[in-house]
Amino acid sequence: MGSLQLRLQPDEDRLTLGRFLEDVAERHGDRVALVSGERAIRYRELEREVCALAAGLVGAGVVKGARIALLLGNRPEWVQAFFAAGRVGAVLVPVNTFASPEECDYILRHGDASLLLLQESLEKHRYRRELEARHPELAQGEPGRLRCPALPQLRRVVSLDQWEALLALGTDVPEGLLDGLAAEVGPSDDALVIYTSGTTALPKGVLHAQRAPVIQSWRFAELMALAPEDRVLTAQPFFWTAGIAMSLGASLAAGACLWLEQVFDPARVLETIERERITTLHAWPHQEQALAEHPDAAHRDLSSLRKLRFSSALARRAGIEKDEWGADAAYGLSETFTLASSLPATAPAHERRACHGKALPGMALRILDPQSGAELAPGKAGEIAVKGVTLMRGYHKVPSELCLDAEGWFRTQDGGSVDAEGALHWSGRLSNLVKTGGANVSPLEVEAALSGHPALRAALAVGVPHPTLGEALVLCAVAAEGVDPTEDDVRTTLREHLAAYKVPRRVLFFQPDELSFTGTQKIQLGPLREAALARLRAEGAEIAGHRYEEEGRA
Repeated sequence: MGSLQLRLQPDEDRLTLGRFLEDVAERHGDRVALVSGERAIRYRELEREVCALAAGLVGAGVVKGARIALLLGNRPEWVQAFFAAGRVGAVLVPVNTFASPEECDYILRHGDASLLLLQESLEKHRYRRELEARHPELAQGEPGRLRCPALPQLRRVVSLDQWEALLALGTDVPEGLLDGLAAEVGPSDDALVIYTSGTTALPKGVLHAQRAPVIQSWRFAELMALAPEDRVLTAQPFFWTAGIAMSLGASLAAGACLWLEQVFDPARVLETIERERITTLHAWPHQEQALAEHPDAAHRDLSSLRKLRFSSALARRAGIEKDEWGADAAYGLSETFTLASSLPATAPAHERRACHGKALPGMALRILDPQSGAELAPGKAGEIAVKGVTLMRGYHKVPSELCLDAEGWFRTQDGGSVDAEGALHWSGRLSNLVKTGGANVSPLEVEAALSGHPALRAALAVGVPHPTLGEALVLCAVAAEGVDPTEDDVRTTLREHLAAYKVPRRVLFFQPDELSFTGTQKIQLGPLREAALARLRAEGAEIAGHRYEEEGRA
């Protein structure tokens, strides 16, 4: 495998969100950039709408460095706010639309949001009504002068039905002022705080500079071989880095057309793929499986799909017979704004199957001894450390020395090795973080939500292997003496405190004598994970379409 060269990336001074949008609008002005429902938005139109919103933000008092929280689904207003905030130098704080009320409040407070842009409802959520019920001061306060002790930085909340009023605040903001603001935004300025589960009970705010999403957008466009003729549909939410860089940014960088889906509905997605001749689908493996197994899949023409993994459950439905494209020879994390290493999606299949790519230009990889921190020789397995142009600036409100080592390397808590040719081979998590359905879940966060539960003596969350989710989150519990809680009881409690994707798929009850303990009477996680897997196999349990079978059975 040769060294990886990328060509599309612009000069360093163009690596801001405002200049990125200027560049793609200049290149692809009359092409359709976004489709949302019945509305199609062209590149030049998107640029004009972003400028209008940027003026509205300035009129609302937003200054460089101000934190703007965004609680919206994948819709045009999300895209407008993303680029408008970047253009004036504000820092965007995307809020997970699946977040529980407690998680939402934590992100708004910890993220220092002074302005919140939200939609009134999405699926079962009634965001504004729920927020004002928790914090009556927000309903009673004057816009721009909110006073809420629980959210001390928040001064204004704007919902979609107030969008025109927000835009009207910018009517007296001269174009020269907007240009002046944009000119003072540099590639190293703060741009985003992405909240993601870490190894602690609370989400971590990953702080990124302007250049990180811009670099990754250009890179993804080239690595995935996207072209202006491509028609992309994404099920990846924009509040995480993959949705921003791989779906939104890469599609715009390539001049492609991106279909926005706020809610993943298999029947609607299948119909859209057929009707709009979608060429590229961005979805998690379990979503692709849901599409492939949906009754409508058998009579939909999905032959337009070409940029789809050969291993996808949907590939056969699309008539893909050869492994000629795949974007999974890669490694990255929220802290590197997705990719740190990759191979082109069009690389030969045998190369893509053999590794997780090579370090991208401007990025570096090391393998360290997990205990001593000493660098290991090629081929030796240890902990992956990364450094480079898209590495986070740090964790919000965490001292830099606790995020990075003395040389600026980030220790990922992932295991792997780098061979003599520089190819990375990822082997899995060294920490207890569970990656399920494309999302990280901290077991400690799940366990903290059950702290003090009167019916439980102990409760530990683990991940067990799953073919489409990666891992299925399972809670292993020991009931308190004289109490007989049910699985539904525990899951109901967790739903009240956690986002839906953090609620374990199963709750398994064990007797103390079924578990292994350390010398200090702590439950050993390795044996616990094996016990959970054995229990699921013994039950023939089914989780998200996968049935766990006893070893040795067909």
